[in-house]
Amino acid sequence: MEVIKVEHLSKQYRLGQVGTGSLIQDVNRWWYKIRGKADPYEVIIETNDRTTKGKGDFVWALEDINFAVNQGEVLGIIGRNGAGKSSLLKILSKVTSPTKGRITLNGRVASLLEVGTGFNPELTGRENIYLNGAILGMTKKEIARKFDEIVSFSGVEKYIDTPVKRYSSGMYVRLAFAVAAHLEPEILIVDEVLAVGDVDFQKKCIGKMKDVASAGRTVLFVSHNMEAVKNLCSRALLLEHGTIVSEGSPSHVIETYLNNRNKADWGRSYEEHEAPGNEFTRLKSIALKPIREDGKPMITVKSSLEINISFWNYVEDLVANLSLHLFAATGECVFNVITQLPPPTLGVGLHHARCVIPKELLNTGVFYVSFMLVQDTAKPLFNFDEVLTFEVEEERENTNWHGKFPGFVRPNIDFKINA
Repeated sequence: MEVIKVEHLSKQYRLGQVGTGSLIQDVNRWWYKIRGKADPYEVIIETNDRTTKGKGDFVWALEDINFAVNQGEVLGIIGRNGAGKSSLLKILSKVTSPTKGRITLNGRVASLLEVGTGFNPELTGRENIYLNGAILGMTKKEIARKFDEIVSFSGVEKYIDTPVKRYSSGMYVRLAFAVAAHLEPEILIVDEVLAVGDVDFQKKCIGKMKDVASAGRTVLFVSHNMEAVKNLCSRALLLEHGTIVSEGSPSHVIETYLNNRNKADWGRSYEEHEAPGNEFTRLKSIALKPIREDGKPMITVKSSLEINISFWNYVEDLVANLSLHLFAATGECVFNVITQLPPPTLGVGLHHARCVIPKELLNTGVFYVSFMLVQDTAKPLFNFDEVLTFEVEEERENTNWHGKFPGFVRPNIDFKINA
């Protein structure tokens, strides 16, 4: 039995605007629609490719999406940042409406899209449990029957009568997931929010989602953690630039995803008028350079890696840092580093930063780099996603080892017998 059916679903956004556009555009669209003609603005709507600067005012976040999900199925949805995953879940959760197409949902939907979704910060944890249950259409008796189980699973018993505005992000996620999973929705939609929780709680969540699916309910799961998708899901979709490019078994879809992104991208540069960024900052260039004693332009476990970043700052006397994240191809963050503390004061103009990853730190495999400009070490001003991609290879000189060491790092640590 099909619980979710999505037919020719598309979502369009107007760049740089709040809402759908101007009144004259809305009227013009209505006039074309009642005459049975195509949207006059579709001709200037572009694919949602974050790596290029758009030339029009509109962009497709999703374009002609079609799929169905059966009862009891766990569907994983993967893709790079900006691929359209969250937009799809927001439409399925009825947070926003599609531009085109239709969705059919058979059953109650519980969504966990971001930290604190559906919670009133002024209410206590106890009150929010009852409020969310009522929104899902459950009676007070049904909620009360599940209440102790929800609180026990969340692990926030001590704070259940405290307003949730005083909760940490991890506590928010614990309680929100416990509510969504225990109030017996027919469809459970979970975005990447589980990344906020600790490892033990993530394992509990994965186990609970398996229990939900085995009870005949349906789960949609978005994550950058490929192992979680592989272990939990019975089927997967790969989104790229707002379209489905692969569908099938999790192993097959994940392999397609990794192969698509495993293309070396050691750098890029932009003219200021087309550079990614906003009113605070824009990226001029980023470049990766391997440093080796033999001078060869290759990246192995014995190569140091120099990353050079140039960016424009448009804010007078900006106190800010760069925060650089290195990710494995499967989505796990290997490490995060920031520039100096206390953060420097930046004048308006072009600035440069340099980061060196020492040799014999990274294991073999594919990695990618994202970074952001952060004001006062707390407020992100712009996130430059996946701006570098590279592969670390093995050096097989004088060794009989031809396997793959586990893990993302392989540091040269002093470890001896009878030392």
